[in-house]
Amino acid sequence: MIIGDFAQQVGGDRIDLKVLVRPDSDTHVYEPRPADAMALARADVVLANGLEFEGFLERQTPASGTEAHIATLTEGMATMEEPGGGHNHYIDGKAIFHAGAHDPHAWQSLANAKTCVAGIASAFCAADAEGWRSYQANAAAYTEKQTALDDDIRASVAALPKDRRTVVVAQNAFRYFEEAYGIRFLSPQGVSTESEAAAADVATLIREIREQKTGAIFAENISDTRLLERIAAESELHPAGTLYSDARSDKDGPAADYLAMMRHNAQTISAALAAD
Repeated sequence: MIIGDFAQQVGGDRIDLKVLVRPDSDTHVYEPRPADAMALARADVVLANGLEFEGFLERQTPASGTEAHIATLTEGMATMEEPGGGHNHYIDGKAIFHAGAHDPHAWQSLANAKTCVAGIASAFCAADAEGWRSYQANAAAYTEKQTALDDDIRASVAALPKDRRTVVVAQNAFRYFEEAYGIRFLSPQGVSTESEAAAADVATLIREIREQKTGAIFAENISDTRLLERIAAESELHPAGTLYSDARSDKDGPAADYLAMMRHNAQTISAALAAD
């Protein structure tokens, strides 16, 4: 969904875009449909995040027989290694562990998002040489908007007290945001790979929450909230809203496109941490 937004911004009216994963859906556990194989077979360009984010593409692309150029947008990017070799997603109350050598959530940094946009423009120019001016102009205009938002997020974090820059989220998908903008994210990722974390493990996390003077706890649009609600109750933190990590909202939601998603996350975090 996020890459689809990048592609539309760069491609404009010159492309026929097919996004396989729907809003508010977890790409890690997406099960492809027959129509997806048909779309891949007809494609001239297939855009992928890489870093084992879209496991279904690794299976589906060869099976489709596509002759499309596969553009992996994190290729050559300075990515972060996954702590513990992977991360959890909480689906229907169960922690599902996704192994991976590198953290795939690179778009949580605007700088990385700009790299993705440049990669998409290059792929489109190679596939449609006649449209290169349009693709390059669209990419440049969109990159300017990304740069402006990057500056806004840095300014909003700089205005926060330095001892109120720690929050809790359901999964460890914000490490690039943390590195780029200076907000620390604690999560139950690593606490347990079972549906019910042990009481001692949760107690350890709660102790860390208190030691770090954590200012807020947030739900996520694709994560189960039950473990988070338990942590909130035991740490006496009040839920401060919903953040968007792996997927955008639908068109009527607060994160209908990538820029809206990043702006919503930054504003939600800043509002919670700035509160007395």
